[in-house]
Amino acid sequence: MPNNPSGRQSIIAANWKMNKTLEEAGQFADNLLNRCPDPGTIEAVIAAPFTALSTLRSRLRATPFRLAAQDLFWEPAGAYTGEISAAMLVDVGCSHVIIGHSERRQGFGETDAMADKKVSAALQAGLHPIVCIGETLDERQAGQTFDVLKRQIQNSLASCSADVMPRIVLGYEPLWAIGTGVSATPQQAQEAHSYLRELLAQRWGTEAAEAVRVQYGGSVNPDSIAALMAEEDIDGALVGGASLDVDSFIQLLTYS
Repeated sequence: MPNNPSGRQSIIAANWKMNKTLEEAGQFADNLLNRCPDPGTIEAVIAAPFTALSTLRSRLRATPFRLAAQDLFWEPAGAYTGEISAAMLVDVGCSHVIIGHSERRQGFGETDAMADKKVSAALQAGLHPIVCIGETLDERQAGQTFDVLKRQIQNSLASCSADVMPRIVLGYEPLWAIGTGVSATPQQAQEAHSYLRELLAQRWGTEAAEAVRVQYGGSVNPDSIAALMAEEDIDGALVGGASLDVDSFIQLLTYS
């Protein structure tokens, strides 16, 4: 399977959110590996609930599939009841972690400044942060999409230097398309992704900007994935509902 037009390695990540018991997670992994033992040139990542990470690690350890957590806390240890550190995620086998997802921002009051601290903690531990950004419907309708993305990029990655940028994945997720069944058109997504790459180049230089992979997230499904991935600046997908079913997830990984 070819990479996206830019030559950057495509990355498709499943975000299970608050779904799947240990048994369900294990069954998913077993079925996936039986039917799709190798995702080819795509970097395939599964972001599971904390409770399922150990179960998935035992299945995915010797496979090309990567394991991700859906969040982390920025402190390395201490009196932070209910939180999970970057070192704990590495210990359980994670290579990636989602940071700043819109559901964390909208439902739990997370800010760009908090995302920045989480990104720093993830990078220091050797994790690859998948940093989510995106505008609301009201912001898009008001013509504020680029302003919102600029603010989120500048503040969520404020502590980052150019040399760490190739380890970062951006997840562009317009809030009006998440869980609604309404996906941005490939042209709308490409416009946002192209702008994000311009912002990256302005701040960290062209070489760093070209190395950053930018995923699209927002009601991605097997019917929409090929058209999205054909765009020059769309390097992958961050998939919610369509990643919960193994058949659907395999179709996403084998879209071409």
